[in-house]
Amino acid sequence: MSEAEDFARLMRELKERGGLSYGVLARRLHTSTSTLHRYCNGEALPAEFAVVDRFARACGASAPEAVDLHRAWLLADARRRAGAAAPTPVPETAAPDPPPVPVPVLVTEAEADPAPALTAEPAVTVVGPAAAGEPVVRPTWYRRRAAVAVAAGLAAGAVAVALVAVTGPDRGTPQTGTGTGTGTGAGPGAGSRGPAASAPAVTPSADGAAPTGSAAGPASPSAASGGPAPAPTSAPPPGTAPGQAPAAPLRAAVRSHVWAAGCDHAYLSERGPASVPAPPVEADAPAWASAQRAVHAGNQIVEVTLHGTGGGAVVLEGLEVRVAARRTPPAWNVYEMSQGCGGGLTPAVFAVNLDAPRPLARPVAGNDAGNRLPAPSFPMRVSAVEPVVLRVVAATTGCDCDWSLDLRWSSPAGSGTLRLDDGGRPLRTSAATGRPVYGYALEQGRWSR
Repeated sequence: MSEAEDFARLMRELKERGGLSYGVLARRLHTSTSTLHRYCNGEALPAEFAVVDRFARACGASAPEAVDLHRAWLLADARRRAGAAAPTPVPETAAPDPPPVPVPVLVTEAEADPAPALTAEPAVTVVGPAAAGEPVVRPTWYRRRAAVAVAAGLAAGAVAVALVAVTGPDRGTPQTGTGTGTGTGAGPGAGSRGPAASAPAVTPSADGAAPTGSAAGPASPSAASGGPAPAPTSAPPPGTAPGQAPAAPLRAAVRSHVWAAGCDHAYLSERGPASVPAPPVEADAPAWASAQRAVHAGNQIVEVTLHGTGGGAVVLEGLEVRVAARRTPPAWNVYEMSQGCGGGLTPAVFAVNLDAPRPLARPVAGNDAGNRLPAPSFPMRVSAVEPVVLRVVAATTGCDCDWSLDLRWSSPAGSGTLRLDDGGRPLRTSAATGRPVYGYALEQGRWSR
C-alpha cells in the first residue's frame, strides 16, 4: 500500500466512525464535497496540514489518531514532492588519464631488472576520502613514479652508507648495531645490513614536521638502529570539529507558497496579462510562479513542518527574522489567484512586519468558526513522533525584501540554530501598493482589471 493510500484509509476510518456526511465535513473543512471525496479515495492529497488538522478535529480523533493521520500525510506529501522533483540522471564521464611522465634512464634499468622491493606497491599516507575506506585506484603512470621514488631512495641510502664507511672513526672495527644512529640517519649497523635497511627515502621538512611520504618505507631509521620508534601521526577522529555547532537533530519541510484558505493569494509579475496563463491550484503554485518569474505580492504565508530525527525530544526556543536585503518594489502587475474565497478559519500564526527596522515573529491568535485558537508560543517540544507545524505570515507595504528565519533549538546533545528559507535561497516578498491589479475571468478565459 502506498503512502497516499494509507493516508486515505485513515481518513475513511475517521469519517465512518465520526458519522458525518461528505457535505457536512466539506463545509467544516472549507472545501468542496468532490475534493473531499478525492481525499478519502486516495485520488488527491491536501496541500496543507491545516486541512488535515480540521478533518481530524471534526471527526473527533484522539491525540494518537491525529498524530498517526499527520504522520501519514507527511509521508504521502514527501512522496509526492519526491516524484515531482526527481532529477534526470546525468551520465558521468570518466576523466581522461593524465599524460605519461617522462621516465629517466634509472627507471628504465629498474623496470628491466626490478628489485624484490619494487614488486609490491609502496605504502603511502592517504589523505581525504580514501582514508575512510574508499578504494584507491592508481593508473600505470602513478606506479611508475612510485618505483622511481623507491629506486631513488635506495640509491640515496647506498651513497649515505658509503660516506659513513669512508668518514667513520673506526673503519676497520666491526659495528655491533646497538648504538643510536647519527649524522645522515644511517645506524651504526648499516655497514653490515646493506642499503636496503638503512637511510630514509624522504628528508624531513624545514619546520620539523614529518613529511607525507615518511611512512612509505618498511622501517624507520630509529627502528633499524634499535632506538625508540617515533609516534605515528594520525588524523583527528571524525565528528564535530572543536568550536563547531552540532548538527540539528531536526528535519524541516518548508512550504513557501501557502494561500489563505487554500485559494486567496496574489503575485507580482513583470509580464503583461496576455502572456500570463490562468491561475493554478495551490499545489501547483511554485511551478507557476517560477515560470512567470512572479514574486509574492503584499504578504507571504510560510508553513514549516518539523520533526525530530533521533530518539529524544528537541526543544524549539524561538524564531528570529533575518532581512538580507531591502529594495524598491518593482513596478509590475498584480495577479490575484481568486476574486473571492475564504471560510470561517483564521489560523494562529507568527506575524512578521518586514517594514520594521528589526522585524519580530509576533504570535497572533486565530479563530475557527467563532472558537478562539490560542496564539503559538515558545518553547515547543518536537520529536520523531510529535511533529510541529509553524505558520508564519510576513507582510510589507514599502519594500521588496529578501528574508529568512532562524529557528533556535536545544537538545541533550547540544544547541544551535536552523536556517529556514526557500530551498537555500532567501524568501522574497514585495509590496504591491498602487500597482495594476488583475483578476482572472473564467467565463472569458482571460485576465481583466
